Amino acid sequence: MIRISITLLLAHIAVATNTGAQDTSLVGLWQSKRYFGPEVRGRLELRQTGDRWQASIGSRTADVRVVRDSLSFDLPASNKFTGRFARDRESIVGQWIDPRRSMPVVLARCGDSATCYSGNVEPIDETFTFYMEVKRRPDGTLGAFLRNPERNQGRFIRLDHLTRRGDTVFLRDARDTTITTGLLRQGRLSAYLRFATHDFQKVHPDSFTNFYPRGRPTGTYTYTPPLQRNDGWSVGRAGDAGFSEEKLQAMIRMYVNASTDSANAFRPHGILIARNGKIVLEEYFLGEHASKPHDTRSASKVVVSVVLGAAMQAGMKIGPKTPVFSTMGMTSPSLDPRKRAMTIYHLLTMTSGLDCHDNAPDYEKYPGSEDVLTNQDTNPDWLQMVLDLKMLRDPGAEAIYCSINPFLAGEVIARATGRSFQDLAWELVSSPLQMDRHFLLITPVGDSYMGGSAHYILRDFAKFAQLYANRGTWNGRRILSEAWVKESVQPRYRIGRTFRQGPNGPTETTTNNYGYLWWSTEFEHQGRTVVAHHASGNGGQYSMFIPELDLVVAIFAGNYADAGGFYGLRDLLPKYILPALVK
Repeated sequence: MIRISITLLLAHIAVATNTGAQDTSLVGLWQSKRYFGPEVRGRLELRQTGDRWQASIGSRTADVRVVRDSLSFDLPASNKFTGRFARDRESIVGQWIDPRRSMPVVLARCGDSATCYSGNVEPIDETFTFYMEVKRRPDGTLGAFLRNPERNQGRFIRLDHLTRRGDTVFLRDARDTTITTGLLRQGRLSAYLRFATHDFQKVHPDSFTNFYPRGRPTGTYTYTPPLQRNDGWSVGRAGDAGFSEEKLQAMIRMYVNASTDSANAFRPHGILIARNGKIVLEEYFLGEHASKPHDTRSASKVVVSVVLGAAMQAGMKIGPKTPVFSTMGMTSPSLDPRKRAMTIYHLLTMTSGLDCHDNAPDYEKYPGSEDVLTNQDTNPDWLQMVLDLKMLRDPGAEAIYCSINPFLAGEVIARATGRSFQDLAWELVSSPLQMDRHFLLITPVGDSYMGGSAHYILRDFAKFAQLYANRGTWNGRRILSEAWVKESVQPRYRIGRTFRQGPNGPTETTTNNYGYLWWSTEFEHQGRTVVAHHASGNGGQYSMFIPELDLVVAIFAGNYADAGGFYGLRDLLPKYILPALVK
């Protein structure tokens, strides 16, 4: 009896093992999406009753403080509003501020009444998505791949395959080490990843999903000119601008049908091309679209350079020679002489000499490094922490990439002009450039953090490059002087390695490549060298212009912290866009 029972048991195990090898319940595409708000959004209304002003949005209300032409109020959910009446009292222009970002809001009169103003508040949706694609490999194992479009966290989790024991699913790396375990119940796989539990559900093979560039595993594409919108841009056909429409069409088709299961594959979110001031190509992928603001990461550092030039053009007493510490009110005789010598020029060129180094392998030992400053939770006053940093070298001696430099520069500009940086950016740049919806990062105490991560839509992001390609004008209105455009993109320092793009790939060159927060890269095109000046951000965010070709290219991508983030500069432009320019 014992021998028979053992035989039966082994037979059951064999059957179970064979069944497991053929189990397809985990094969397919899985998705988890978490929403984090913000909750406060919708129609904002400011109404006067007697001497009292009150604000309302949704079910929330607050009393409004009015001092001459300025208005402000606080809402219970940590939202704030600051604004001022326009000179003609036809509108109120202000900033809607949540705990992380500020966005410009224009409130118009409610009809003919001067006692009521209203407008829409449309904050960014905070989401966190995981896609998990599971495929059976030739050896029978379940290969698995994780993608996180918002932060590219799948690259760091390094999932390689799954194994299953009953309702328990083991997520394992290439060394067969368990990363985490999941529980499979009623078609839902729940697993703890990146500080939260994610509930994955399988995506039906026939359903639309943003895991694919255009919603389906494969697709077709035929070139069509961009749509005309009420945003100040002109549009045209690529062929009329000297491009081969067939080559551009082939390029977009390649991305529409690109592989989805490679960790470092280029993942474009948006590609825009403009020539002679007209947009001739505009395409979006992986769920992004024309009206969705995108994180531009460090590319938004150039906003500081643009605002400074616009302030100078407007006659404000500010410029590259403006001293940093005396402007910030620090004039003590005991102040380090190197700090007294520091000017905005040194902040714009990353040569301040402050104790920081964002790209050092041991960046943690530099208290001014961006990740150290922004991830600490002991002191909310980031600006004061930067001002208190020690000096490591003389200003101007060496360029070291540090995001605190444009952050400090933005606040020096604000202090020198007596205006918040958010207000200056709106009044001098965003409003004349017709940028209606964008978001600037703010510190816990409300300062503008211009080290990066401002959010723009792609057309507005491209306007920075087009403004410089136009030598400082936008639709006939001068915003920057032509001299400032030349001065701010002129390469002065070398940061990291500099590449020249040739037909056989990049080769290193010793040319200095950093100006006033603008990078410069050389390309070979039709037997000559052309220079692209570009704002660049982690993940593949580029707003660039090539003056010799009157060409503007803007790119959004999702390759955060991986090699694919350089694809736009090293492959997309030299291998596809420039060769498509046949005239």
